[in-house]
This record gives sequence, C-alpha cells and structure tokens, in this order.
Amino acid sequence: MDFLPHTEEDDRAMLEAVGLESLADLFEGIPSDVRLDYPLGIPPALSEPELLDHLAALAGRFAADDSLCFAGGGVYDHHVPAAVRALASRAEFATSYTPYQPELSQGVLQALFEFQTAVCAIYGLEVANASLYDGAHSVVEAVNLALRTTGRARVVAGATVHPHYRQVLQTYTSALGVEVLTAPYDAAGTVDWTAVDMTGAGAVVAASPNVFGCLEDVGAATSAAHADGALAIVVSDPTSTGLLASPGELGADVAVGEGQGLGSPMAYGGPGVGLFATGLEHVRQVPGRIAGETVDADGLRSYVLTLQAREQHIRRARAASNVCTNQTLLAIAAGIHLCWLGPEGLRRLGEVCVTRTAYAARVLGRLPGCRIRFPGPHFKELTLETPIAADDLARRLAGRGFVIGPGLGRWFEDLSNCLLVAVTERRTTQQIDALGEALEKELAEG
Repeated sequence: MDFLPHTEEDDRAMLEAVGLESLADLFEGIPSDVRLDYPLGIPPALSEPELLDHLAALAGRFAADDSLCFAGGGVYDHHVPAAVRALASRAEFATSYTPYQPELSQGVLQALFEFQTAVCAIYGLEVANASLYDGAHSVVEAVNLALRTTGRARVVAGATVHPHYRQVLQTYTSALGVEVLTAPYDAAGTVDWTAVDMTGAGAVVAASPNVFGCLEDVGAATSAAHADGALAIVVSDPTSTGLLASPGELGADVAVGEGQGLGSPMAYGGPGVGLFATGLEHVRQVPGRIAGETVDADGLRSYVLTLQAREQHIRRARAASNVCTNQTLLAIAAGIHLCWLGPEGLRRLGEVCVTRTAYAARVLGRLPGCRIRFPGPHFKELTLETPIAADDLARRLAGRGFVIGPGLGRWFEDLSNCLLVAVTERRTTQQIDALGEALEKELAEG
C-alpha cells in the first residue's frame, strides 16, 4: 500500500476499523508460497525530475530501436502510417470510452461502424462486432458461439493454431465440461483436415496462415467441419486478406484474428485488438458491442449501439458473452489503416510480405546446417531449423542487432532447433542479407 496516497495515520485507522494489527495481516488468506513479503523493499519515492532521469537511463539500456526486427509469433513489425497515428490520437477518439449516449458519441460510433464494415469486407462475412480484447479472446468467443449454436461440447483445434490461443481456449473451457481436441500437423506444417475425426464436434478451429507461417487448406477444414455438423472457425491474419481468398469465401462460419498489425506498433507484445466476423444468422450470438446505423427523429443518418440485450450488463445470465466492452482506440486505428490502404494497398502489402518472405527462405535456407522446416507457400513468416538450439541462437543474434524468433521448442518438443522468422514490408532484401550474414557467423562459431 506504499504506492497509495495514505499516511501512516490513515493505515492505522483503517487497520483498527477492520480489527487487524498490520498490513501483512490483510493478506493472510493468500497462500504464503505465492505471497510477497511485506514490506516490499521498494526504495523511497523520487521527485518527478529524478524519476524522469531514472526512466531515461533505463530506456537508454534498451537497444531495440537500433535492432532489425524479424520477430514474429503473433505480433509483427508493420509500418503504421503517420495518418493513422495522427487521426487515432485525436482527443475525440483518445479520450472517449463508453458510447452509451449515442447523441454524444456519433463520431466514435461511426468510426466503429466503419471499422466493422472493413472487417466484414476483408473476412467475407456479413456481421462484425466493434472488436474484442485480442486474437486469443476472439477464438474463445467464436468457440462459445459455435457450441451454443450446435448444442455440443467438443472442440477440434488444429495444432497449428497459435499455442497461446489454444491455451487461452483451454483455460476458458476447463470448467465448462468442454472437451478440446488437438489435430496434429504433418510434415508440411499443416493439418490434413480430411483425416481428422470430428465426430461430435461443435466447433472446428483452423488457422491460415498458421503459427508456422504456412497456408492451410481452409476449404478442406470448413467442408470437414460442416460434414459433421460443426461450425467452422478460421483464424486469419488480416494483412493476408488482400492476397488470399477470404475465410467467408472458403466456407468459414466465423472468422477471427489479431488486428495488431493494422495501426498498432509491437509495443512489447500488446495491447492487441481482436477481430470477429460471422454470418447474419448468428448476429444475436455475437459477443461484445455492435455499432449500428439508423436514422434519427428527423430522418438523418445516425449511429447507435445495437442488439445490446445480448450483453451481460443487460441480461447477465442469458447474455451471449460476459464481455461488454471493446478495444475502441485500437479498433479505430485498425479501421483507419484499412481505409488508408484500400483494396489495392492491402493486396500490395500482402504481395510485398510474400515475396520478401520467399527471399528470406532462399537466403537463410541455404546456410550450412540450416533448412526451412516446412517448405511450401508462406505468408510473412517461416520456420527455420538450425544446427543449434533456437533460443540460444536468438540471444546471440540479438547481440548482433537482430531480434528474431521466438524459438518453437517452448511449444513443440520436436522443434527445439527451430525458430520463427517474420518478414514484413518493413524488412528490405538488404536487411535480409545482413541477417543471413550474421547467422552464418554465429553458426561458424558453433
């Protein structure tokens, strides 16, 4: 409690009121093996100038700004246009939060409506919400929708869906009597969906591009799901949608994804913004907020939050979800970014990512002892196998000014010598060559 503006007299008065001797007594109910000792050993408070100097010194120890970023695994170093930063940081967006009073929130509501429209367009589906917390959360809510719709309690998720997404799904469903099965990947780094047993499944979750950067046969996944009466959920990187067929075109009932690559920097892994789109038949099962377009008493176009009876702050136990908020600012940034790109710009972004990833595969795959573990078409990311442990190699490359990885051994036992290499439109062929040279030197040193 040292960080709160309480005096010692305040602390004593509060302890007397609840009948305790010390602040440590407040936390007796927390098991000792997970409880920090009190006092915490925090140094005395600094003045504002001293604190700023201290933070500047800490920041000076962080060399990421001088490094080239080839890191992936779910968060990517995309270019954020100046127009996106300028518009999204306007006070009208940056300071607003809950648009429950539409007469006061027309700008934010319209911006969210336009964001939803853009998400529907890239995912090829009819309804989108005003965003969720992140991509993992979107997967969970899509599965919830599918299980409510089908009345089943079994989920089949591809092993190539990001492990964090699958872990969050397992956590959310662990106390609900839901069985989550994992479909293994093959030598190509994809799931053979025609061979997966989906008996009794209510939801099937496939990712393309998947965690290895490989492109899955989404059509086979959705067809197999529908043949067994399940709903098909497709996890799709929005930056790939200008180049690849949309999830809706390939039969997805729900499309979800992480929108960080649109309008938001990497920011040490977050925050993110969850994208969520589905068909009109499921609109009353959509979690979170939906901004809708209507007309006011004078017949003028206006915007509102609609179908709010689905939300937990309205109907609680009968709600479609326990979520009643969204990532407003990040969603607006993503919407602005999509509008800034337009269909042609989104296609061009995808083309640049694909061609430079292919170039990186040629450069890195021919290094001594290295190979691309999963050959074939990739989008923005590839899996590089090296003769030494991936995590150790990533640390060594960081010392040479290259941020790369993560190593896949943390998630897949058979891939301990494999790491992810992400190549966005920000990486040039010269920078890829430089990474290849640095990697070759590290391998030569053993």
